[in-house]
Amino acid sequence: MIVALTRDVSPRIAECELTFLERQPIDYARAAAQHAAYERCLAAHGCRVVHIEPAPELPDGVFVEDAAVVLDEVAIITRPGAESRRAETASVARALERYRPLRRIAAPATIDGGDVLRAGRTLYTGRSARTNDDGIEQLRALIAPDGYEVIAVDFRGCLHLKSAVTQIDVHTLLCNPKWIDPLPGFEMIAVDPAEPFAANALRLDDSIVLAAEHVRTRAILERRGYAIEPVATSELLKAEAGVTCCSLMVEVL
Repeated sequence: MIVALTRDVSPRIAECELTFLERQPIDYARAAAQHAAYERCLAAHGCRVVHIEPAPELPDGVFVEDAAVVLDEVAIITRPGAESRRAETASVARALERYRPLRRIAAPATIDGGDVLRAGRTLYTGRSARTNDDGIEQLRALIAPDGYEVIAVDFRGCLHLKSAVTQIDVHTLLCNPKWIDPLPGFEMIAVDPAEPFAANALRLDDSIVLAAEHVRTRAILERRGYAIEPVATSELLKAEAGVTCCSLMVEVL
């Protein structure tokens, strides 16, 4: 069984941190409705949605992926690169401790979960404005006893590594080739150039969750035989988010 940990959208989401996007008005009610539809999508594909305690005072609190890296044996509680987001981790840790032993990234290291792409026992970890070299080294040390490898990855043009690339099956990555170079050993499928943020996709049991706004990239994937589950994310996209950002997936045996 997969538990999907999620958190409600904050009424203050319009105050979210932004790096590569210009600030736009965000309709809170619409964002909340889109997030609820996202949760229903996860549940329809067999996930048990579990809510982390609300944090209405934290504008970015809905983006729970950044607060932790969940592995089979352990969960790593991160130290987010944006100081305003560090208060998010305590409640995420309380939710995760029911399912995994916890280890923690310590200052001065910073790391966001959105910069960590897991492929089997390898964690590709992006250097970014939110994840520094100390964070990558601490992650490597924390998970080495469990047999995981950390490979540092450089990318450009976007906030998190998972904005540039995500895994859509064992051998295949969806990517924006303007933002990241090919990763050895994988087939790389490029997003449509008109949809630079479309590389953020969430693989579920038999489908790929993709922002409904990315219709051209959806067509590319469907021509390759992938089943696509579109979810509307227009308001969340304005907060520099994607479909992986809004959940932490925990396999429970």
